[in-house]
Parts: sequence; structure tokens; C-alpha cells
Amino acid sequence: TEVIIMGPDLPMGFSMALAQNEAAMKQFESLSEAEKQAVIQRTHSVTSKQEMRRLVASLCDQGGARA
Repeated sequence: TEVIIMGPDLPMGFSMALAQNEAAMKQFESLSEAEKQAVIQRTHSVTSKQEMRRLVASLCDQGGARA
């Protein structure tokens, strides 16, 4: 079953990009709350869908909030 992460603190574009990248979604879910907040803060400077996809992909490539 696919889990869609949605909530008031999660930008829609970020949650949509996560939904399209299962590995990144699992990585995000495994982060601590502080690490999740750090990733969410990074989404606020994203200006395009492509950039958001890169940010989401970096969760897998670099191991989470430290990407």
C-alpha cells in the first residue's frame, strides 16, 4: 500500500514529488522530526517542479536532510 504524506506542514508540491518517488518517501518517513523540518525548510526556496524533484531525489542520493 502506498502512503501519501500530507499535512499542514508539508508543502503540496513536495508531497506530490514524494508520491512520485517511493524510495525518497520511505527515506523521508525514516527521518527524525528535526530532519524532516530541515528538509521542509529547504522546500521553501524551491522555485520549480524540476528543482523540487531534484530535492526529493537527493533524499535517496545523499541520505536525508544532509543532502
